[in-house]
Amino acid sequence: MTLTKESFYGALPPPSEVAKANMDSTREKEEALLQSVTRTGAVVPRKRAVGRLVMHSMAMFGREFCYAVEAAFVTPVLLSVGLPKNLYSLVWLISPILGFVLQPVVGSASDHCSCSWGRRRPYILGLGIIMLLGMALYLNGDVMISAFIGERDKQRTWAIVITMLGVVLFDFAADFIDGPIKAYLFDVCSHQDKEKGLHYHALFTGLGGALGYLTGAVDWGQTVLGYSLASEFQVIFFFAALVFLICLTVHLRSIPEVPLRYENEETKFLLEVTESYKYSSIEEEIKNGYLKSTCAEIKAAAKPGKCAVTSRTEDQRRMTLKSLLKMLLSMPSHYRYLCVSHLFGWMAFLSNMLFFTDFMGQVVYQGSPYAPHNSTLYLTYKTGVEVGCWGLCINAISSSLYSYLQKILLPYIGLKGLYFIGYLLFGLGTGLIGLFPNVYSTLALCSLFGVMSSTLYTVPFHLIAEYHREEESLKLQDGEQAGEQVRGKGIDCASLTCMVQLAQIILGVGLGLLVSVAGSAVTVISASTVALIGCCFVAFSVRYVD
Repeated sequence: MTLTKESFYGALPPPSEVAKANMDSTREKEEALLQSVTRTGAVVPRKRAVGRLVMHSMAMFGREFCYAVEAAFVTPVLLSVGLPKNLYSLVWLISPILGFVLQPVVGSASDHCSCSWGRRRPYILGLGIIMLLGMALYLNGDVMISAFIGERDKQRTWAIVITMLGVVLFDFAADFIDGPIKAYLFDVCSHQDKEKGLHYHALFTGLGGALGYLTGAVDWGQTVLGYSLASEFQVIFFFAALVFLICLTVHLRSIPEVPLRYENEETKFLLEVTESYKYSSIEEEIKNGYLKSTCAEIKAAAKPGKCAVTSRTEDQRRMTLKSLLKMLLSMPSHYRYLCVSHLFGWMAFLSNMLFFTDFMGQVVYQGSPYAPHNSTLYLTYKTGVEVGCWGLCINAISSSLYSYLQKILLPYIGLKGLYFIGYLLFGLGTGLIGLFPNVYSTLALCSLFGVMSSTLYTVPFHLIAEYHREEESLKLQDGEQAGEQVRGKGIDCASLTCMVQLAQIILGVGLGLLVSVAGSAVTVISASTVALIGCCFVAFSVRYVD
């Protein structure tokens, strides 16, 4: 049995004028109140159309398009503005340190955000704006500084500062935005739709990356746009900003969220109808439901012009950083093991991806980014970077194809098989690239990068959803309230995506030094080693729900 606004009006006598006056007729609230409230108090979102899930996935398309542009050009851009080698690691440290500290805080805050637009979308919009600002700075910093500063030495110094700032802002926002997007999906979808949504996310992540890498592989300097704008980087920024703005707008309009204040009003509505017609069984259910408050407590909390807020919600809203850290440390062991496996995966993946175009230019093509820009060595390096973009494009396309294949393989090998295969194939592929740095074999093995990419974007979050589902089922069996959770989905998704920042911190401290000493070849060997270690961890330490 479910209780909805329509079933109340159909089953009960006509409600009083007071009850009618309390009902808001806005479209978004109508969407929100269409969700069912079960007898246990858990909110069950209705089934979402495929078109809505596709619209929701467009954020991943736009984000990955911009990520592909960064992966292809950030190293050449930093080297071309004259960044000293001893500052290279600093670029990769600032953003992940900020993200690692702030991501759980923002994840918890979004769990309890009472904005009328929803809990997740305000954060997604803000982070999207920061992404655009960072991308504008690191792709156009050199041109911007040249327009304002004439002295050559100052130009170089400020170009480095602005470019570094742009990279930090972009990385911070692009890594950060993944958590709210996943939590948004989990909030508004049923369990079956969550699975579909994660697969669509992986599919559009691959497609966005493929288009981004293709954009980087084109020689825009020989086109009309290349002649019209100051540099090739400005053309790329134009396309990246346009694609991201369109995708972000579609995403934010995809599925209406249920704001916390609407949830409280819905419960208030149920109690008012119950009070009017003395349906004590309904009152008893709501009294024992996920708000765990009586009619009198809700009315006492309500003020004119404001929504009713329970004391539990107010306590969560005042959560301090200390209590948040305590919550993270008290995570069940299977959540922590999942986070560690995710850390291994991202350390391996980023070790390869961040330096891949530079690896192609310096190791495979034997060019040099430090040579004069009109020299053969530099032109050879630039050719290697462009070919590396094609390799990353192959990675993105294979990621999309594998995300579709995952749905076919899942019933046969399960999440454990998918997780293990992703790490294993990536570890073997990068190892072969490091041992045999040939152009054609490297491009062919780039397809295995996509298997890892699709795995990292789907399987861990799928496991988070399974863990939450299992916990709610156990609570129902014990006669407890399913909707009442110590941790929200937002903070669990944030804890998982924190591993991306931690991986960047570790790589920024260690890998930058190794690259400066041993060259770019060390990156793919490191990626292979870490992936194979993670493969063992995935097989023996991560818990899988039967």
